[in-house]
Amino acid sequence: MEKLPAQMTVIGISKPGGPEVLLPETRSVPVPGPGEILVKVLAAGVNRPDVAQRSGAYPPPPGASDLPGLEIAGEVVALGAGASRHKIGDKVMSLVAGGGYAQYCIAQDAQAMTVPPALSMQEAGAIPETLMTVWHNVFERGGLQPGETLLIHGGSSGIGTMAIQLAKAFGSRVIVTVGSKDKADACLKLGADKAINYKTEDFVAVVKAATDGAGANVILDMVGGDYIDRNYDAAAVDGRIVQIAFLSGQPKANVNFSKLMVKRLHHTGSTLRPRSNADKAAMVAAIEAKVMPLLREGRVKPLMDSTFPLEKAADAHRRMETSAHIGKIVLAV
Repeated sequence: MEKLPAQMTVIGISKPGGPEVLLPETRSVPVPGPGEILVKVLAAGVNRPDVAQRSGAYPPPPGASDLPGLEIAGEVVALGAGASRHKIGDKVMSLVAGGGYAQYCIAQDAQAMTVPPALSMQEAGAIPETLMTVWHNVFERGGLQPGETLLIHGGSSGIGTMAIQLAKAFGSRVIVTVGSKDKADACLKLGADKAINYKTEDFVAVVKAATDGAGANVILDMVGGDYIDRNYDAAAVDGRIVQIAFLSGQPKANVNFSKLMVKRLHHTGSTLRPRSNADKAAMVAAIEAKVMPLLREGRVKPLMDSTFPLEKAADAHRRMETSAHIGKIVLAV
């Protein structure tokens, strides 16, 4: 076993602000506590919550690292008391509550998953937060069934591209909204049945036409604002709308709630970071049973947009904020 250094390089948030506030720092290598493992990070996914945290809008939960980074892949280099799922030297990928933008990161033993041979470490670093968000919201909260239609807003995002693949793998029909032809083409290539350019088309009308007037059974929405009322129009009877973000900047909306009653709709939502470790471990167990075979077979893998070295985290955030990316942005450590 290699001797662990006392210090490591991390990317900290010097103050709330733009990408330029992401600066390298030197910190002590953390020590894993009970039920925890220490991972030598080889790749860390970049996600919208990281951008929100950097700007001051998404503080870490109590007890979590103040460093950004919610998903990592790397090698287990130390075990805390009671950590028995993984051993030193194992290659793992894991959701973390923070601290991913670093050379070493603490993860919960029960939330770490073995990296399938079909994935590179950079691909593995793009998986945990995205996969858990999709699995929990589309399949557990949204209850998507084979033969049903899923409407995904932001189809070319990391979450959108993962949702397309999983929904198709489990036998559902997929419609996405995107903002360009390149993004539409990428989603169709992944298996989406229809891609709607929201800049030139009315997604409600297109969804209705594509489903013979029935509407979408499940809608995964990360936009919010005036999409909420339009989602109610686009939804099928007994449809489920799952809210995971408000990229429009509008968590409030004027909504005709009579549609909720007439169509017997369910409108739910969730955010992953504040969930208990037990909740997250349960999601991991379900993913290992239902999704990991697809990853091992190479039938599902993250669509990669770009990779930046750790010290260029600010450039990775700039890329994300252009919204020009298709798929996942990852930091190589």
